[in-house]
Amino acid sequence: MASEIFLALLITTFVVAASAGNFNQDFEITWGDGRAKILNSGELLTLSLDKTSGSGFRSRNEYLFGKIDMQLKLVPGNSAGTVTAYYLSSLGDTHDEIDFEFLGNLSGDPYILHTNVFTQGKGNREQQFYLWFDPTQDFHTYSILWNPQSIIFSVDGTPIREFKNLESKGVSFPKNQPMRIYSSLWNADDWATRGGLVKTDWSQAPFTASYRKFNAQACVWTSSSGSSCSSNNPSSNQAWLKQSLDSTGQARIQWVQKNYMIYNYCTDTKRFPQGLPPECTIA
Repeated sequence: MASEIFLALLITTFVVAASAGNFNQDFEITWGDGRAKILNSGELLTLSLDKTSGSGFRSRNEYLFGKIDMQLKLVPGNSAGTVTAYYLSSLGDTHDEIDFEFLGNLSGDPYILHTNVFTQGKGNREQQFYLWFDPTQDFHTYSILWNPQSIIFSVDGTPIREFKNLESKGVSFPKNQPMRIYSSLWNADDWATRGGLVKTDWSQAPFTASYRKFNAQACVWTSSSGSSCSSNNPSSNQAWLKQSLDSTGQARIQWVQKNYMIYNYCTDTKRFPQGLPPECTIA
């Protein structure tokens, strides 16, 4: 009952801000000294990395709950040592964060999709996957659904991971801190590929990742009044605020995790000798 009251209040107070994005309007380049570019009248954004520097951008808005979609085409060829990060984050030592990170590869090897969830500054909730397609050949949609019940990571509409709100069981959940959307392309050859054994081949530089078709159904946070949104479709708002995985979604997650998951912190007993994190053992 308490959760239903909370949802009713949220739906009454906030209405989704639907944004079929334009990069000029919705984002700002934060670093890279010209290596990040907004092209095609705001329809395309590219990030580049060379031996001098990478690049990055962030959303102009902060959001508190939402469904965020972005299409990415990743660095092709020998991208070993590079990391393309695409994530939501608040600020500070006790920040919340929801991560997609794409770890580059040697030509012919699969990309690793790295996911993580931080709450109150604590992460260590990594799950990693191979993808069932080549993410460098075309654009694919990577989505984060974040609502009071759960966080769901999806690829081309297929859910790959769910982090549930288990606050009633003593597990913290990100729900109070507004977050911006960030992305960056940077060199991480000290750890990203086989623990740093494979180094970046700078003869392949510049490395470039591309972005398009950003879309947000989300509550926008403003410093003066907290969350505020506007839309003419409240029923749409209710849909994503209450959305959870049905039996089909659960089956698709199980398929992905059975066939493509390569690391799950919830099975890493060597890493957690004193016992797995509580969310791993709660049914």
